[in-house]
Amino acid sequence: MEDAKNLNKAYDPKQVEEKLYKMWTENGYFTPEADYSKEPYTIVIPPPNITGQLHMGHALDNTIQDILIRWRRMQGYSTLWLPGTDHASIATEAKIVDSLAKEGKTKYDLGREGFLRKAWDWKEEYGGRIINQLKKLGCSCDWTRERFTLDEGCSKAVSKVFMSLYEKGLIYRGERIINWCPSCKTSISDIETIYDDEKGHFWHIKYQIKDLDDFIEIATTRPETMLGDTAVAVHPEDERYKHLIGKTVILPLLNKEIPIIADEYVDMEFGTGAVKITPAHDPNDFEVGLRHGLPMPRVMNDDGTINELGGKYCGLDRYAARRQIVSDLQESGLLVIVKDHDHSVGHCQRCNTTVEPILSKQWFVKMKPLAEPAIEVVKNGTIKFVPDRFSKIYFNWMENIQDWCISRQLWWGHRIPAYYCSDCGEIIVTIDPQETCGKCGGKLKQDEDTLDTWFSSALWPFSTLGWPDNTEDLKYFYPTSVLVTGYDIIFFWVARMIFSAMENMKEEPFKYVYIHGIVRDSEGRKMSKSLGNGIDPLDVIEKHGADALRFNLISGNSPGNDMRFFWERVEAFSNFANKIWNASRFVLMNIDDDFDYENILHSYRDALTTADYWILSKLNRLKREVTENMEKFELGIAAQKIYDFIWFEFCDWYIELVKPRLYSEEAESKTIAQATLTYVLRDSIKLLHPFMPFITEEIYMHLPQTSHSIVISQWPQYDEAFDASSQERNMEIIMEAIKGIRNIRAEMNVVPSRKSNTIIISDREEVINAMMEGTPYIQKLAYSSEVILKTTKENIPDGAVSIIIEGAEIFLPLEDLIDKEKEIERLNKEKERLEKELERVKQKLSNEKFLSKAPAAVIEEEKDKEKKYSELMVKVLDRLKGLE
Repeated sequence: MEDAKNLNKAYDPKQVEEKLYKMWTENGYFTPEADYSKEPYTIVIPPPNITGQLHMGHALDNTIQDILIRWRRMQGYSTLWLPGTDHASIATEAKIVDSLAKEGKTKYDLGREGFLRKAWDWKEEYGGRIINQLKKLGCSCDWTRERFTLDEGCSKAVSKVFMSLYEKGLIYRGERIINWCPSCKTSISDIETIYDDEKGHFWHIKYQIKDLDDFIEIATTRPETMLGDTAVAVHPEDERYKHLIGKTVILPLLNKEIPIIADEYVDMEFGTGAVKITPAHDPNDFEVGLRHGLPMPRVMNDDGTINELGGKYCGLDRYAARRQIVSDLQESGLLVIVKDHDHSVGHCQRCNTTVEPILSKQWFVKMKPLAEPAIEVVKNGTIKFVPDRFSKIYFNWMENIQDWCISRQLWWGHRIPAYYCSDCGEIIVTIDPQETCGKCGGKLKQDEDTLDTWFSSALWPFSTLGWPDNTEDLKYFYPTSVLVTGYDIIFFWVARMIFSAMENMKEEPFKYVYIHGIVRDSEGRKMSKSLGNGIDPLDVIEKHGADALRFNLISGNSPGNDMRFFWERVEAFSNFANKIWNASRFVLMNIDDDFDYENILHSYRDALTTADYWILSKLNRLKREVTENMEKFELGIAAQKIYDFIWFEFCDWYIELVKPRLYSEEAESKTIAQATLTYVLRDSIKLLHPFMPFITEEIYMHLPQTSHSIVISQWPQYDEAFDASSQERNMEIIMEAIKGIRNIRAEMNVVPSRKSNTIIISDREEVINAMMEGTPYIQKLAYSSEVILKTTKENIPDGAVSIIIEGAEIFLPLEDLIDKEKEIERLNKEKERLEKELERVKQKLSNEKFLSKAPAAVIEEEKDKEKKYSELMVKVLDRLKGLE
């Protein structure tokens, strides 16, 4: 414990935050052991990308996790918050490629090995940036267990899972339509494809029917893909086209014959009822092509240009080819009409390039068998979503899940452990590198592709604890307790972790999934670079400290809902920190360093005053309610309750109520007041600690009878002995009286130095008894010279001001409050001033010239003034009437 008197005059976050964080980590407070006498509580961090830096979403996400971890640690759990980072294959490779481009190089200039060395160097230089930023936020992670999705242990887990799924037939290689990003030059999964509504066109094109002087008309939104058409399809029941089924048409521009086929996929009511079939460039057409054994020529290169199968359009970018094809169709008289058409277009989540559906040979995970146990574990409540409504989104996706394309045409990432024989075509999947084909002796070449980033992060809850080895950490800390994440990655990550865990661990990866919303700007807009409305959490920490940022992010927040960021709220919570600090200084300046306050409270229980019982009872209920709120993940509600208790009940009321006792000669009363103050302060900051860790630790270390750190102190426990409902009610009656008297005095502009008699009338014994005990408080806080208790209204001075509260009526003699003649004079002057202001405003608002030329905001301002002055005038006239 530090010297209680040495708490600085003002709280400066910059002076304490780095010092305290260093102390916490050096003492190993965040590093748990597998202690079977304790219950484990585990959270694995959603691993931020090594390309990233702290943004408001991270700040919210990690503040929630830290609150849960700090709270459970204080409750006596063996808490592990396991940190780490994700290699983020697409994002990281793009960053490195960009940096090479500035040097005039490509990744191919370096070659695969050289590029990977460069990537690891980049990771060493920038990969820890966000980790250091999380430390500034106060995250109590166990940094000794930090992991990386490409580290040796995680890589071992990835290889093991790939082999296992492959051997079970759940990983396969095949040609399928995948989403291809021509900019990133890699496949991307369905959930990495973002769909936006865009204005486009339907081009209606005539395909001539062979040997007939007739055409069939089709409509397309992508004319460039007609270069890969291998059929025209109609519905088998469509009377317009039944006679054409089996015939062929001439593919415009390429002059190839392609068949007219019948397939129920075609919607007779949509468009012309005839559709072009391009199996290599459309997922629905691909299925039609499979059913009819159609050829599947791919006419587009990886960079979005047309290949040699596109004839004279070879080499053109897809959009340049579109323009040229439309122009050529028009010139040939084959373009019938162009109609406007709004449709949904897929874009790469990473670079926003329009994706191309392209037929490609890729590696896939067969999802249906894996999804079934993952659906069941949420249905039966083994895993619970908070709030529950997000389970519906989960079910909707999992029940309609498609096979997962896991191969990416990148170098940075986990390389696919598959080897191909150039002589006999054998495919060998193995964890151990192979050079020679076991079948024919030919030379093997490893697959060039890497795995989707999400393949490794899907294993995060168990790979980070040592799986596939049966480590002590895995046995003790798995399954984890709660996953905290945003609703935007339920599909990307949450679902994949659940099915991966059920497949590999035969047990759920976590008990709860806490879903939070996103942090929006003050206008409700999503923060983005393009809008320029992003707020850097580090800027907020620099100005107001980490505690104010954290409390701002959690106060008023509720699971699943977005929140708005206001600088004013951060400033308000910075003021809250100052309020706590000043109250703590006051307490510490009025007690001794070796003060055994807890023992005193128990020893002098019968001597506690109504005020003491009231604050202890309120604190006791707060402990129970906050714990219940935390159990239900109602962190925002818990935070607000703690704030209200500390600011209003402890600082604004109790400290003021006990000040006279602190300065009195009555030793016992003073000692009890000191003990109550210290006890309430200690347990208040303990409740606050998970939310505002730095300021609470600094205060805690200055309190008497404390040792070690608030981080490992015991969470405050509800104690029935401190339930005092009758004294609590009495104190609330006293407080109601004080508030009523203060309000009247404020309305009448009575200065604090002018004291008045207070006459309290009640026919209820409990109210009279409460007021009798509350007399010193009323005298001190309501500026009363004398408190007179009566049961009837006899002998009340004429013109006394009255206040009605529950169970009592309070009278203040008017002559005690004001000099009547001076007050009438003052009010008349105020009346004259208001009359002038109202006249001026009314003239403005009746002036047509002003109303036609002034901005709307200025006119509204004048209307507000008129309303304000009118309300003030009513009050002044009422006061004058009462006085006269």
